[in-house]
Amino acid sequence: MANGEGPIFIVGLGNPGPEHARDRHNIGFDVARELARRWDLGKARAKYKGELWEGRTGPGGPRVAVLLPLTYMNAVGDSAGPARGALKADLDEIVVLHDEIDIPFGEIRVREGGGLAGHNGLKSLKRGFGSADFWRVRIGVGRPASTDPEVVSAWVLGKFREPAAEVEDLIDRSATETERLVERLADPD
Repeated sequence: MANGEGPIFIVGLGNPGPEHARDRHNIGFDVARELARRWDLGKARAKYKGELWEGRTGPGGPRVAVLLPLTYMNAVGDSAGPARGALKADLDEIVVLHDEIDIPFGEIRVREGGGLAGHNGLKSLKRGFGSADFWRVRIGVGRPASTDPEVVSAWVLGKFREPAAEVEDLIDRSATETERLVERLADPD
């Protein structure tokens, strides 16, 4: 599977700035921060136009690097692409955490590769990595009742309407699902 040279590279997608905190589009940031907390990775360093944590998932656990690109969503590849190169992360050991409007709120789906579903962050990562064949933890944020691009944009850039406890539960379950995937990638046998 992997050459073992680089860490498992986790990229949480979102937009920078306090005005975007807790937007549906920023759930990838929330899950990435939760993983850094669970794994006790300490304070993030400003690197690769983002915030980067590096360490292990626990004593003797797999090496990980967690990146929050602080570019806007349509330019996350400008952060994650150079980080991947510097970290020597294999494409099959990249895990991207992102919102998915085509999945009902609260559902989480994991897959390797696949389409980009019009997601600007995924499009930018494909450019930055040179391929779309990376792992995704697709976090369901639901879809508005309209297909109008402006309504959809306002939806993903809007705050969750669901109860805070349900959003916290979704973040927690998404982090747990990511931990399972990281363990699988670290020990593919």
